[in-house]
Amino acid sequence: MDSEGLHLNIDYVGSSGIILSPEQKAALQTSLVILKNSGKFHRVYFWGKILGVKDDYFIAQGVGRDEMENRKTFYSKDCVHWGLLPPATKAMKEQSKLAKGRFTGDPSYEFEHTEQKKTEDGEEAGEEETKTKMRFSTATGEFKENNETTITIKEEDRLSSVIAEIDEDVKIVPRSAFIKTPDGKVNGNRSFEGLSVSESAKLCSYMHFRDPINLEEKSLLQKANLDKAIDFMDTLEEDIPKGSWSLQFERGSGLVTLRSLLWLGYVFYHVPGSQLYGSCYVGNGEKNLDLPFML
Repeated sequence: MDSEGLHLNIDYVGSSGIILSPEQKAALQTSLVILKNSGKFHRVYFWGKILGVKDDYFIAQGVGRDEMENRKTFYSKDCVHWGLLPPATKAMKEQSKLAKGRFTGDPSYEFEHTEQKKTEDGEEAGEEETKTKMRFSTATGEFKENNETTITIKEEDRLSSVIAEIDEDVKIVPRSAFIKTPDGKVNGNRSFEGLSVSESAKLCSYMHFRDPINLEEKSLLQKANLDKAIDFMDTLEEDIPKGSWSLQFERGSGLVTLRSLLWLGYVFYHVPGSQLYGSCYVGNGEKNLDLPFML
């Protein structure tokens, strides 16, 4: 959701339960402008909020001219002071999946995950080892290596990994809202005038804002009718499992909202026939792994 006009645009997702207090709106409207100027970003988006046990994390993202590549993520607990999150690496994402339960609200908090290390007798195994414990054997009177290994995950790293995973899975934009230039950069389409009401009702009119996955597997015949400048991302109709999106019209046909059932709390909105669109996530940062059994 674009930070410009945030106090007005946030009302489009109010029907989904995403509401900010007047104090939070005022603080965000000011601090995000300062963040944009200090970071020299082309645009700053209010990403949403991840709910914690003690405190909540307000998330914002600053982007450069190429909005798909040049992206930095920030977090705040008071809507005024912003801290930069580290980029989510592949190893960081794998370790973060081991942390269970809700976020605490303290970026310095460390989750501990204990696994069984592989032994010569073929007992239970843990692939990663970061800290080896020693235990005292009363039978022999000697210290022996414990089979348990403890992996420590910092909450700040887990927060960055969850945000990156949500962006990868459900961050979407309307078709033709962005174009890909011949040099490979992704920029906003200035001639985008919004989707029509009939187009807004189709999942193929919305695209994942990330590098394509399914597009690369299509045959040349399937790619023949695609516009390389516009159709360079995957569409929602190809998502697995089918039925992972809930599309609804509100205010007659004046507003369309898409809610993700995979990441409960993610909402996308678009006003047909206009350039107004955006998305926001408010949730506890846990993926709905039961979705295939619910459909």
